[in-house]
Amino acid sequence: MENTVDKVIITVVGKDTVGIIAKVCTYLSENHINVLDISQTIVSGFFNMMMIVDMSQSSRSFGDCQKDLDAVGEQIGVSIKCQKEEIFEKMHRI
Repeated sequence: MENTVDKVIITVVGKDTVGIIAKVCTYLSENHINVLDISQTIVSGFFNMMMIVDMSQSSRSFGDCQKDLDAVGEQIGVSIKCQKEEIFEKMHRI
């Protein structure tokens, strides 16, 4: 049975530039965070990506990953947010 505690939702939003996906995925790969699902669109020059990742093999804590990805986002001019899947689901129920 899959453990949902280790699933994290990552959202990336900002002006489209070269290398956004590469920078985010490089960080994830280097920290043994597996991408389970990914969706990305570009609308009128704005980039939007949502990823579901599995952190179960990462030695980084969820809090450290949040901080690290926030810093990656600042470097490339986008906003990167991380939420645990169960919190994301509770916040987006209607």
